[in-house]
Amino acid sequence: MKILLLGRDGQVGWELQRSLAPLGQVLALNARSQDYCGDLSDLQGLQATLERYAPDVIVNAAAYTAVDKAESEPEQAHRVNAEAVGVMAQAAARSGALLVHYSTDYVFPGDGSAPWQEDQPVGPLNVYGHSKLAGEQAILASGCKHLIFRTCWVYAARGSNFARTMLRLACERETLGVIDDQFGAPTAAELIADVSAHAIVAVRRDPQRGGLYHLAAAGETSWCGYARFVLEQAAALGVPLKVSAGQVQALTTDAYPTPAKRPANSRLNTQKLQQAFALTLPDWRQGVARMLMEIHGK
Repeated sequence: MKILLLGRDGQVGWELQRSLAPLGQVLALNARSQDYCGDLSDLQGLQATLERYAPDVIVNAAAYTAVDKAESEPEQAHRVNAEAVGVMAQAAARSGALLVHYSTDYVFPGDGSAPWQEDQPVGPLNVYGHSKLAGEQAILASGCKHLIFRTCWVYAARGSNFARTMLRLACERETLGVIDDQFGAPTAAELIADVSAHAIVAVRRDPQRGGLYHLAAAGETSWCGYARFVLEQAAALGVPLKVSAGQVQALTTDAYPTPAKRPANSRLNTQKLQQAFALTLPDWRQGVARMLMEIHGK
């Protein structure tokens, strides 16, 4: 099996290089790759790569993810998150390849408190969410074989993410305030990658199992609760902190305005995924604790 992986250097892409390796021949690209084009803003180059490599599976872990910057760069966000995805989807439809794509809870309006289900009405609050929704729609319109995974609050031991930012700030500052009225489930990139590999094998055997799924760790917390857990675990590992978990101040969203509006409810219902692939998704604390052990474990 020939697999084309786009976005190899991102948090999910890095873990996918590991999880996909046993499945077949993996060509992993980033935006700077030379022999093949992995730059999603170069639609012609991307098209040429898809035709030349002719993969059996296309795994798109690349995206425009600068949520606030997207408000002032809507064309670039749409080009990468929607137009490029459309190019992949059309190529997959022509060749019969399976397209695996990652989307986000930001396609929803973010109200209420119940976890979002796959078939509920969408309603993005910002440019990023609209661009990701357009990518989903391009895949569905193409008729290609696909797996779309909506996920939320992604983190990993490498790269930039909320947990690592909280650790840095707690070591540098005397006080720390974090939003406490937005809720979701911190989800490990390695979990996303492992579930992806499992699902690819299953869908290659039975294409009827393809489709749109929500993929997130079990449980829920607020950003403030997440920060406090990170600092509790870091303190137990001996990390010298200036701000302890108990000293993290709870803030409301309106106290920390951003260019892009954020959803208050990022909870995702994952029952469809678990039932379709006979999986059990672990509690979010397990993955976060493991990540911190990887970074600071002795």
